Amino acid sequence: QVQLVESGGGLVQAGGSLRLSCAASGRTFSVYAMGWFRQAPGKEREFVGAISRSGGSTDYADSVKGRFTISRDNAKNTVSLQMNSLKPEDTAVYYCAARFGISYYTTSGQYDYWGQGTQVTVSS
Repeated sequence: QVQLVESGGGLVQAGGSLRLSCAASGRTFSVYAMGWFRQAPGKEREFVGAISRSGGSTDYADSVKGRFTISRDNAKNTVSLQMNSLKPEDTAVYYCAARFGISYYTTSGQYDYWGQGTQVTVSS
C-alpha cells in the first residue's frame, strides 16, 4: 500500500507557472511508476504525464508536451509536476497516481493508488 498526498495547486494567471508535488508514504516508493492525471468539471479524468519508477523514462499528453515536466526523487519519496506557460484550459483538479511495476501507462485504470487531488485554476 502507498498513500499519496498532492500539494502546490492554486490560482495563477495564464502564462504563469506552478509546481505540483506528490508525497508518498507506505511501501517503498521506487517500486511504483507514477502518473499525473487531471479532471475538469464535467469532463472525464485525462492523462497528463507519467514517469517510470527509475525516473529514466517519461511520457506526456500532447496537450502539455513542452510545457509540463515530471520528475521524481526516490530518496525523498516525491514526484513533481512542473507546469509552465499555463493556459485556462489547464484548469482542473490534478491527481497523482501510483502503479506497482516498472512501466507506466496512460490510462487511469492501470493505476492502483490515487491521491485526493489538488485544484489548479488558470485565469485568462
